[in-house]
Amino acid sequence: MELAEEELGENHLDEKEVVDVVVRFAGDSGDGMQLTGNNFTQATALYGNDLSTFPDFPAEIRAPVGATFGVSAFQIYFGAEDVTTAGDELDVLVAMNPAALVTNIHNLVGGGLLIVDSGAFTAKNLTKAKYVSNPLEDGSLARYRVLDIDISKQVLSAVELFGLGHKAALRCKNMWTLGLVMWLFDRDRAPTAESLKAKFSSKPEIADANIAALNAGHAYGDTAELPVGIHVYKVPKAKVVPGTYRNITGTTALAWGLIAGSELADINLLFASYPITPASNLLHELANRKQFRVNTFQAEDEIAAVCAAMGASFAGSLGVTSSAGPGIALKAEGMALGAASELPLVIVNTQRGGPSTGLPTKTEQSDLNMALYGRHGDTPMPVIASSTPADCFDVAIEAVRLAIKYMTPVMLLSDGYLANAAEPWKIPDTEKFESFSVQHYADPEEFKPSIRNDDTLARVWAKPGTPGMEHRIGGIERSFDTGDISYDPANHQKMTDLRHDKVKGIANDIPKQEVCLGSESGKLVVVGWGSTFGAIHQAVKRARLEGLDVSHVHVRYLSPLPRNLGDLLRGFDQVLVPEMNAGQFLRLLRSEYLIPADGLNKVAGQPFKIGEILAAIHQKISNQDVDTDQLGASRKMAS
Repeated sequence: MELAEEELGENHLDEKEVVDVVVRFAGDSGDGMQLTGNNFTQATALYGNDLSTFPDFPAEIRAPVGATFGVSAFQIYFGAEDVTTAGDELDVLVAMNPAALVTNIHNLVGGGLLIVDSGAFTAKNLTKAKYVSNPLEDGSLARYRVLDIDISKQVLSAVELFGLGHKAALRCKNMWTLGLVMWLFDRDRAPTAESLKAKFSSKPEIADANIAALNAGHAYGDTAELPVGIHVYKVPKAKVVPGTYRNITGTTALAWGLIAGSELADINLLFASYPITPASNLLHELANRKQFRVNTFQAEDEIAAVCAAMGASFAGSLGVTSSAGPGIALKAEGMALGAASELPLVIVNTQRGGPSTGLPTKTEQSDLNMALYGRHGDTPMPVIASSTPADCFDVAIEAVRLAIKYMTPVMLLSDGYLANAAEPWKIPDTEKFESFSVQHYADPEEFKPSIRNDDTLARVWAKPGTPGMEHRIGGIERSFDTGDISYDPANHQKMTDLRHDKVKGIANDIPKQEVCLGSESGKLVVVGWGSTFGAIHQAVKRARLEGLDVSHVHVRYLSPLPRNLGDLLRGFDQVLVPEMNAGQFLRLLRSEYLIPADGLNKVAGQPFKIGEILAAIHQKISNQDVDTDQLGASRKMAS
């Protein structure tokens, strides 16, 4: 957080102007940290800052109060300039209890502001967090600016007039805290107050109590004798392209992109899914959009979901299904059926920490191998990945387009970070989108299910109930010529090659790979895919400001790969591939292009920090310089 002090304002209040800030709210899963963060995000977006968020959920549905494994957190990075990640180190940490403090304090910068609820630092809670002594009293927090307030006491006083019980009154603690942080960053409370009225419209006394707590927290900051060094911070508005913006999560963007895809294709969409973290919210969002051409179906299991989606595609609609790692494994047979029967199908994989149950509420990129190869037989399938929450919208449309045009299943890779994170999204002009209307086969005189498009190799799509076009398709191998069942060895070879060539040919229908930032050749290129975009982009940006010769390439199309990607990467002396797995994309690039790429792997359930990638860039550049110097010295000795 870069500070430029100014003495401003009335009542001799000090204000500081800052370029960007990282704030994290942390507490028990019942403390309302996600609601607090979302309301602060709304106020920040309305103020006009660029922002990115990171909701960090505990895996347990309701962990014991005060347990470290039950801490729920919400992080927001906002500023006046380009923001593409939820930030690295924290400038402000709000810790509602000792467990929230001990699990997050290591991320707070020296001199950062720590706001704690001193009323929660009881002997029992300190023991649960494994504190030997009270950190508010033993001097261990001396390197931070600490604002310890008995928030429980303040809240009980603020809502006393509303006659709530003790337990209900304490549930307003998060709003009191939000009011204090809104004072700290000069945010408008009015949208939050309106939101509370709407949320608790059937219980106005609860809404009024929360609004009173919100206002009391704000008033506390405005009137209390706060420690020296605690100020109101001014973050200038970001300079953005004019237009209408809204905050959007990756899940919402995916849902809307699927809806837009069905409208552009002029086709009904059936979304069949089974609940699984962190993919479930996609079903919830689409179920609320029945005014469009969307039907939703919650199946009894993952296999039923993918088969129901396949049934919809066979009937002439577009089938879409979604899941996370373990559920995608269960869908594998259904996806292979889609490839064999050559029907359009979109599979959304919101990746999470694995294997098996793994880290269900944390993020990872470890399903790439499964997306590329995780089916029996030779089953090629297009795979594309979204890179930011807003990008999920465009990628969903593209998945629909490819599935329909090439009559194939398409896997769309998102992850837990993208699904839950939010950022400002410029609402597009839908009139400028190019439609790709479905044309079901309509000539019964010439029909047979094996007819193909000469360019795309996609077979025709006929509605099974159409007179004269009754037909069967399925998982047993079919004749290239007639579409009838065939066990002929030569035919199976031909059909296997055809399915391979059909997917391979998609490379001619996707854009050539471009460089996101930097030159098209040089010393080092950092190559990423998926949600690593933000951290890579900022790290490369900072490295280039230091004068380092480094570029950023981010790959959306993972199968088939862009047709110029190999030549592009060969233009760099070194290739670095950061990814949240053990090196799956790295191995793909090495095997495909025979380039000496190196990996930067993180499997911690947390997204990359900018500093982690920047440190790797420095190491690669410095090692290259040493190697060059040694090569020069050896040449001199040889001569």
